[in-house]
Order: sequence, then C-alpha cells, then structure tokens
Amino acid sequence: MAELKTHEGSCRCGAVAFEVETDLEGLIECNCSHCYRKGLVLKFVSPDAFHLTADGPQTEYQFNTHKIRHLFCETCGVQSFARGSTADGKEMIAVNIRTLTDIEPFGWTAQRVDGRSF
Repeated sequence: MAELKTHEGSCRCGAVAFEVETDLEGLIECNCSHCYRKGLVLKFVSPDAFHLTADGPQTEYQFNTHKIRHLFCETCGVQSFARGSTADGKEMIAVNIRTLTDIEPFGWTAQRVDGRSF
C-alpha cells in the first residue's frame, strides 16, 4: 500500500495554498475538453484530507453536468483544486497534483482516462 503523506500545494502566486494528505497512487490524466487543455493531473480525496492554508480570491467555472466546481486563482489563473461529488453523491476534492510544491516534477505516473466520451 502506498504511503500517505501531507503535501503542500499552491497556485503560482501563492494566494491559494493548501495541504492535502494523500499518496500519489491512482492519479488520472483526463482527455476531456477542460482537463486536457489545462494539463491537469488529478487526485481525488475526501474533504477531510484537504485543508486550505491561504484562501485567496477564486473564480468558479462549471460545465457539462455541473457536478464539479473548478476553482481558479483570480490573480494568476491556476486551478489548484476543484470541489465536487462522486457518482454516489459523496463530496470530494480533485487536487491538481501539478500544483504540489513538494514533489518532483514527473516523479509520478497517471492513468489516462477517456473523459471526452462521457
């Protein structure tokens, strides 16, 4: 089993910052029109594993089924995370692992998911 660790992350300018307790297993890289264009690599965690440490101004964007609230820093435009719910209605946070500041770039593997076909 992969090791849970508390990671730090932020947007580019630091106005939005967070801590998340997670492993780096089960990462997904989606080809939907949003994730693919943004280059997102996501890890889904429960809200109790996620803690904002800097809650700067963010803009929300929703599309398709409107089940995920994509949040962007109003200053630098980076999407560090999104809030939403799973198919069975449980709350979740989708963390963009490219915004974790304490991991090696490309020191992870993501499964490609066909979100374009949903």
